[in-house]
Amino acid sequence: MTTVNEALKDLVIINHDRYQGYKRAADETEDADLKTLFTTFSTQSLGFAQTLKGHMTEGAADLDPDDTTIMGKLYRVYMDVKEAILGRDRKSILSSCEYGEDVAQTAYKEALEDLREDGSYSGDVIQLVQNQQAELKQAHDRVKMMRDSL
Repeated sequence: MTTVNEALKDLVIINHDRYQGYKRAADETEDADLKTLFTTFSTQSLGFAQTLKGHMTEGAADLDPDDTTIMGKLYRVYMDVKEAILGRDRKSILSSCEYGEDVAQTAYKEALEDLREDGSYSGDVIQLVQNQQAELKQAHDRVKMMRDSL
């Protein structure tokens, strides 16, 4: 069973991965609408990570944006936006982003399951994670809609 801190740490790391991926994407794309979208998602993840760190009882200060989990590594592989932007079309870029959003959704789903199994969590923590997951689902759906419209 994962502890609350471990579950939150995994989410912080996923958000670090998402932050870095979208920051890089915003820096490298020339499409104004994608630049705006990627900047918004990058900022969102940075805020999510900071909020989650505030609910950790230990180890939050030790989390480096370069720390990663297996899921985070997958996220970074599929969010290698430089390659996507330089070597693929807009639809491929958005497909890569959607995959990354799928990885984030899986991480949040697993964290919620762990938090519900652990008797030491507070209802506020679960609500926070659920709210973030819902916002990430909206981001996923927006990326998917943009991709499907091409």
